[in-house]
Amino acid sequence: MEDPAKEISGVIHLLTQSPPSIQRETINTYFTVDAEFTHPFCRTGRWEHSRFLIHAIYRWYKIMSPKIELSINSVAYDEANLLLYVNISQVFSIWIVPFYRAPVTLTSVLKLRRNRGNDKYYIASQNDLYQVDEFVKFVMPPGWILVWLWHFWATFFCLLGAFVLQPITWVEQRVWEEGGNKRRGRNNGQGLVHGIELRNLERKG
Repeated sequence: MEDPAKEISGVIHLLTQSPPSIQRETINTYFTVDAEFTHPFCRTGRWEHSRFLIHAIYRWYKIMSPKIELSINSVAYDEANLLLYVNISQVFSIWIVPFYRAPVTLTSVLKLRRNRGNDKYYIASQNDLYQVDEFVKFVMPPGWILVWLWHFWATFFCLLGAFVLQPITWVEQRVWEEGGNKRRGRNNGQGLVHGIELRNLERKG
């Protein structure tokens, strides 16, 4: 890729919605030979020919769901660290299970590597990040309800614990104030805020 932020959407569509020969060619073209892949259900290490496993993962992905509805919601490029963040929505349907559809959203983090020989960028690693209530849809579509219930109870107990154990918060605050950190923390905080404001003004200028 010469312009990763602009080209990555097309690459992802080729990986997920093209016939086997084009999918294979896309992996060979855009992934490094030692590329790494991480997903909630599978992963590869990084070794000399690990791209071979990525071929198998994407092939199985299309075998399970030959027709995939997919859209790119947003792309963010951290050029300094060669990281692409791609937010994706897709509908995964398993052909052997009638009426099965799993609409999921994920963020794929792609670590790039630049080839100094041709100044192009290649995918050195792909890390697909799903919330628990999203990836559970692959194996148990109604499972997201259980996850949401778990989230509700966990949040409730956080609220209850924070209220019941509030004296610990008071003690922590008192110790901090007695140590004289409150004044120094306020000054440092102001300096940080002013520094951020200054950098933002410089960027706008």
